[in-house]
Amino acid sequence: MYGRHGKLLAKPGQRDALVALLLEASRGGAMPGCRLYVVSEIPAEPDAISVLEVWEDKGAHEASLQLESVRSIIAQGRPLIAGMGESVELRPVGGQGLD
Repeated sequence: MYGRHGKLLAKPGQRDALVALLLEASRGGAMPGCRLYVVSEIPAEPDAISVLEVWEDKGAHEASLQLESVRSIIAQGRPLIAGMGESVELRPVGGQGLD
């Protein structure tokens, strides 16, 4: 498995709109190889969003970035993003919901 955990910083007052857009991505149709996609608010930071993804493998993640639905969400999200926080690649080894 392949995972990523990243932090996005929304422009002031745009976190709700960015969260809604990211959640739309998870409902926008099939993302082959995606096992987990979780969008979270970070309560201590009013403009921060955490995104946790788990994929069958890195290739599945890379392929998802070529999907028109994902490319559209990325394009729509860019104006809402002030910056990026830390991003970490992960190697999930299992757990509830992943086995």
